[in-house]
Amino acid sequence: MPATPPASVELAVVDRNGFVESRHVGVAVVLAPDGTEKLALGDVTAAFLPRSSMKPLQALACLSAGADLADERLAISMASHCGTDRHAELARGILQSAGLTEDDLGCPAAWPTDTASRDELVRDHGAPSPLRMNCSGKHAAMLLTCVANGWSTADYLDPQHPLQVHIREVLERLVGERMTTTAIDGCGAPVYAMSLVGLARAIQRIATSSERSPFALHRSAGALVRAVKEHPWTIDGPGRPDTIVIERLGVFSKMGAEGVQVMTAPDGTTVALKMLDGSNRAGWAVALRLLERAGALSSEAVADTLALLPLTVSGGGGVVGSIRAVV
Repeated sequence: MPATPPASVELAVVDRNGFVESRHVGVAVVLAPDGTEKLALGDVTAAFLPRSSMKPLQALACLSAGADLADERLAISMASHCGTDRHAELARGILQSAGLTEDDLGCPAAWPTDTASRDELVRDHGAPSPLRMNCSGKHAAMLLTCVANGWSTADYLDPQHPLQVHIREVLERLVGERMTTTAIDGCGAPVYAMSLVGLARAIQRIATSSERSPFALHRSAGALVRAVKEHPWTIDGPGRPDTIVIERLGVFSKMGAEGVQVMTAPDGTTVALKMLDGSNRAGWAVALRLLERAGALSSEAVADTLALLPLTVSGGGGVVGSIRAVV
C-alpha cells in the first residue's frame, strides 16, 4: 500500500497585495546542536523520498569507498548545479581522472538551468549534454569510485551494483534506519525512502564532523563540508539560493526536488523539511526562519539573506507581494 500523507502544518504562504493567494503545508524538524529534537512540525517520522538532499550522504559514501576527490571536485560531487561551463568542466575533470568520458555518464542529457549559459550554448549551436545535467558531479564521483575499486561502470546505477549496495549501507548507518523502499531519482540513481528526522540526523552528523576526528568517515565528512563552504558556487551556482545561503551565513544547505530542504547552522542546529505539494519555492525561507527561531541565526542576518532570494511576487512589472514563512 502507498504511504499516506503525514500529518502536516502550514509552513509558508504566498501573499499578493495583502491577500493570501496560496498556502504551502508540510512537515519540518529542528535538531538542537546535541542532536535532540527541538521542534517537530507535523509527522516527522513518516517516510518520504529525500531526492537531492541525499547527495551529501552519497558523496560521503563515495569517499569512504576510495574516491580521490578534494576541493572543488569534492564539492561538486554533492551538487545540484546549474550547468555553467565551470560546472561542466569540473565534472569532466573527475571523469578524465578516472579514464572516462561524458559518454560513461548514466544521467540524462540536459540544457543548463543557468539562463546565460543556456543562451550561450544555443548561440554556439550546442546541444544538451549529460555534463550540464545538475547531477553530473554526483555521477562522475560514482564512476570514479567504481574505477577505484575495479567495479563495472556500465551498470553503476543498478541498485544491486556494489557501489549502490555500499551507498545504501552508509546511508543506513548515517540515517539510523533500514532502507526498505528504493525508487529511481530523476537522474537515474537509486533514492531511498526515509523519515525526515532520520535525514536531519544524517545531515547533522555530516555537517558537524571534524577533519581531525579519529574516525575516517567523520574526517571525510569534515572535508566534504569544508569543500562546499570554500567553494559554494559549485553546489548550486552564482546568485542561486543554496550558494547564497552558504556564502552569507556559513550554513550547510542542500535543496532536494519535490519540496525538500536541509540546513545546518554553524552551531550545529539542523533543519529538514518537506513541502507536501512538492514546491521548492518557499523551502529556503522556512528553513532560515526555523534556524532563526531556534536561536542559531540572528534575525538581521536572516532578513538580509532572504532579501537576496527569489521570494518576491510580481504584478504589472512590479513587486506586489512575497513568498514568506509562517513558522
